[in-house]
Amino acid sequence: MTHQSLPAGLHPETLAVRQAQPRSHWGEHCEALFMTSSFVQPDCATAAARFANPQEGFTYSRTGNPTVASFEERLAAMEGTECAVATSTGMSAILLVALTALKAGDHIVASQSMFGSTMRLLGTEMARFGIESTFVPQTDAQAWAAAIRPNTKLLFAETPTNPLTDLCDIQALADIAHHHGALLVVDNSFATPVLQRPVEFGADIVVHSGTKFLDGQGRIMIGAVCGTTALVDKVMGTFLRSGGLNAASYNAWTAMKGLETLALRVKAQSASALTLAAWLQDHPKVARVYYPGLQSHPQHALAMRQQNGMGGAVLAFDVVGQGAEQLRRNAFHVIDSTQVCSITANLGDVKTTIVHPPTTSHGRLTEEQRQAAGIQQGLIRISVGLEHLDDLKADLLRGLDSL
Repeated sequence: MTHQSLPAGLHPETLAVRQAQPRSHWGEHCEALFMTSSFVQPDCATAAARFANPQEGFTYSRTGNPTVASFEERLAAMEGTECAVATSTGMSAILLVALTALKAGDHIVASQSMFGSTMRLLGTEMARFGIESTFVPQTDAQAWAAAIRPNTKLLFAETPTNPLTDLCDIQALADIAHHHGALLVVDNSFATPVLQRPVEFGADIVVHSGTKFLDGQGRIMIGAVCGTTALVDKVMGTFLRSGGLNAASYNAWTAMKGLETLALRVKAQSASALTLAAWLQDHPKVARVYYPGLQSHPQHALAMRQQNGMGGAVLAFDVVGQGAEQLRRNAFHVIDSTQVCSITANLGDVKTTIVHPPTTSHGRLTEEQRQAAGIQQGLIRISVGLEHLDDLKADLLRGLDSL
């Protein structure tokens, strides 16, 4: 191996381009992509030792792959956790946490304003296995505490939330969870370790949909769970390898390349999102803008303290209108009038995306659930990319000015 160990104390930006598995004997500068289902063993004794785990070595890509391991090492280093395991998608990362940290009779407390699929997984699918869930207002720490039961094992939050950018005080929720012997899981897909590292505020587990900002170009699907070696590698990793929730090597390699530019992208996109949010706030056809970087956001101070002084790259806004039908028509008109933005539910891309959450990402929720989350029919979500701001403004004005 032609590999030089890294010194301690490196910044996340450096780790994003340097942390990985050792180079092969070929001395490649770009991390290698190992697209193989299995690995040839030199002899039977070595194969037996590696399959039984006393000897390190790769045997089968479902149980371990050098490219996947490089991505895991890099993300864990950036999040400040002991280890990480990569999964096939962000939702499989959440499923992995639920299936390994919970059993029949256990209880979850979660935010009522999260991503629709997360709410459905935790609130509906887990109920089939005897796991109960209580959903509470994202920003009300007292409501989280009041929902705790003797059988509560997990608190689950995403911050900021999708799509209304509500924040939770990670430290406050960590204190509540630990006081009752529960774990705090934080979905860090929106903020990424560039803006916040949840474990520094007391979170036990961090999950990612790497499909979004970690990749950054809408190419692949991948997820990850970050945390302690004892819990994430020894417990969740064991189930992951047995259950086949693992990430493909190509997807891990692609996401790893995305990590190298993550800080540059997120900082640039956050700056553009702040400017765009402030501009939208002054438009007469916009009823309200949701963006943590704005001083008008009810948790602006928390965002500045918890998210490294930045608001992130995702914003949402309500168009004006009377009644649900007109609000939906107006939102559709603004979205359909765009010629630069991409109408797609994905986010975190270098290309700006625009979507109507009530009929897409949160379309499978009941109207009661949407109302509880504050999602109205006039809501539009934008994930700001790297286009010139003047072009994005002109694109939104096509619909806003003709309402």
